[in-house]
Amino acid sequence: MPQLPRPRLRNSTWEFPVHHMRGGTSTGLVIWDGIAPKEEVLKEELLRHLMGVPLHGEWPGNRQITGLGRGPATSNKVFFADVEDAEKGTRLVSTLAQLAADHGRIDWSVNCGNMSAALQLWALDTGMVAGAGAGPHSLDIRNTNTGVLTTSRMVVEADGTFATAEIPGVMGRHPAVDLFLHQPAGSKTGTLLPTGNPTDTVGGIQVSCVDVAVPMVILRAADLGKTGHESIRELSADADFMARLKDLWVEAGLKMKLRRKDGSPMTADDLGRSETIPKVCIVGESRAGADLAVRYFTPQTAHASLAVSGGCCLAAATLVPGSIAHELAPKHATPQFSEIGVDIENPAGILSTTVVASLQDGVLSVRSAAYRRSAQVLLSGFAPLYDASPALKNALAGG
Repeated sequence: MPQLPRPRLRNSTWEFPVHHMRGGTSTGLVIWDGIAPKEEVLKEELLRHLMGVPLHGEWPGNRQITGLGRGPATSNKVFFADVEDAEKGTRLVSTLAQLAADHGRIDWSVNCGNMSAALQLWALDTGMVAGAGAGPHSLDIRNTNTGVLTTSRMVVEADGTFATAEIPGVMGRHPAVDLFLHQPAGSKTGTLLPTGNPTDTVGGIQVSCVDVAVPMVILRAADLGKTGHESIRELSADADFMARLKDLWVEAGLKMKLRRKDGSPMTADDLGRSETIPKVCIVGESRAGADLAVRYFTPQTAHASLAVSGGCCLAAATLVPGSIAHELAPKHATPQFSEIGVDIENPAGILSTTVVASLQDGVLSVRSAAYRRSAQVLLSGFAPLYDASPALKNALAGG
């Protein structure tokens, strides 16, 4: 293993090495798990310092000016990563911490498809994974939050640079990453359709509850008086709509029997405060030549584009006969596994996805789902921890 930077004491202040990165349309940190505190309470304190969220309680309107986080959930992600031996050789193991600007609670229950696009680039940049010659290079990534195995693929050009891509919601071209989610159905609930039905009635309207890469509640935009083409600002400013949406995701989450990390059932209060599950989307007809249009929620806030995990879930839902997504954009799997493309219009453009699936005796099997992202190293270096507790300082010192 290369000699990676470790926490250092400088000018009487502990400094912690981080990579500040972008993966897809998310930003956050990637940290080598080997240097992080082992105790969860100290690891969470470290995260609060690094990201600029409250150490205790809540701070409404916090702008995170003391850290590297930036307001929305999409810019408050931290991956702890390391390498491990597997049957096919070295692979990465990743653990996501999801933070929020206005409180110090940390969600360890989900993965992030966008930030996952940064992991192979991080591994190459740090030397955790050796570079190779021209051509495609794949790296398996095991996520501990969900148990999902992803394969990341980057292409090295003949001149040694990375092949690049332009994706919706990101200016310019940057290193391209293809991410393949393997056996993504039932990531949190153990089944493609957590309620056992392609549609359910919740709060007087029809919803589809689907779990592919992430559990999601899919609603017709028209049933909520929307088109699926509203701006994020317009939706966020509609207090009645957001309150109605929360009622729906809470009731649907209870029907889906979602659970906390410790395996206990999530309560209505848990679901009402959740920053991560279930994801929620409203769908309508596309106006840009895609298969359907979506406005996506994470769930407390409207997403500026479409998270790739949610995109894969929605794409798979178009293959489920009787679902709301299938009704709007009917896609058809065959008894043999095959690749089905689904294009999804969102506020940032069109997300192209591919679902590898089969349909036998009315039962859909999803082998994998793929999407294209790009990644950047925004900055690598040391972040000073000016107000670290004695316990955290001791842990960083190896005590």
